[in-house]
Amino acid sequence: MVGNVELLKRVVGSFKGVSTGDAIGKQTESLRFEEINQWFPGGVTGFHGPIGSIMPRYEGKHYFWKFGETTDDTEQTTSIARVITRGFPITHASVGEELMQCKKSNRPTLQLGKFQQFGDPSRIAFEGDGCGAAMRVAPIGALYSYEKIHELVSSVFEASIPTHGGRIAICGATAIAAAVSAAIDNKSPDEVLQHAVRAARLAEKYRQSTTDENISTLIMQVHEDLSNQATLSLEYIKEKYMPWKTPNIVALAISLAVITNSAEKTTLLAANLGGDTDSVASMGAAIAGAMSPESVNESWYQAVEFVNGNELVNLASSIVKLRSKSEV
Repeated sequence: MVGNVELLKRVVGSFKGVSTGDAIGKQTESLRFEEINQWFPGGVTGFHGPIGSIMPRYEGKHYFWKFGETTDDTEQTTSIARVITRGFPITHASVGEELMQCKKSNRPTLQLGKFQQFGDPSRIAFEGDGCGAAMRVAPIGALYSYEKIHELVSSVFEASIPTHGGRIAICGATAIAAAVSAAIDNKSPDEVLQHAVRAARLAEKYRQSTTDENISTLIMQVHEDLSNQATLSLEYIKEKYMPWKTPNIVALAISLAVITNSAEKTTLLAANLGGDTDSVASMGAAIAGAMSPESVNESWYQAVEFVNGNELVNLASSIVKLRSKSEV
């Protein structure tokens, strides 16, 4: 069993991974692979502008994103962490109360915005297969140990359904949380992968399949394919697994984390690939940051903390205490 000091180090690494991956990835979010070099000649290597200043590509948009600013990925992750620190159990209504307060990416066309327009924190969604649930569940992985997989799966389901009720969304979120859980328990990369796959399969019970896509199968497929490549080629990944939709986003986040064992490398690979860069980077770095806390780029994190504060990391110690109690 991992001691509390080591647990805290890994949970902090995971949470720092969430926020740094989120902020670095935001610089290229929604760009196609071919467009990244137009904005970032030579590719993304860190923050490409003064910290706290508006990114040029977001000038004149509906929201002026700043260098170092985190997105809804970190905001909603922090919301889940707040719910956890208030005690058990995690319910869709308690998560809904927190999500009602979120301000980022809550336009009426998005799942969070639709949820907030209903005005009912206890509302349950039966649709929605985006990655909005997967991006916020790292704290659930921090709460439950490797052995508590059934409790983890149930809690992820509750945390997902206020906004994302589709099978793909729920299974993807469960896989991410389980990978974080195993990483915090210092499991091997293969064990992290297998735990994510097992959890995703367990979560299939909550919703009937409406598509041929299967998260657990794709995670295994992507990992095996990329592991067999001599190098992680972005050109190759772009052609086969471009992260525009949840299955590829989740599979890439997990695969990049367990292959590189580095939050920094995972973040840069995601940021230079294009697509949903901030989600792949934040989820992948959450896993890799738990596996190898020292792989989180501390200068990036200091920039993120300067712009956004450090509430998420500050909640880590309380979650570690709850995790330790649940193991007794």
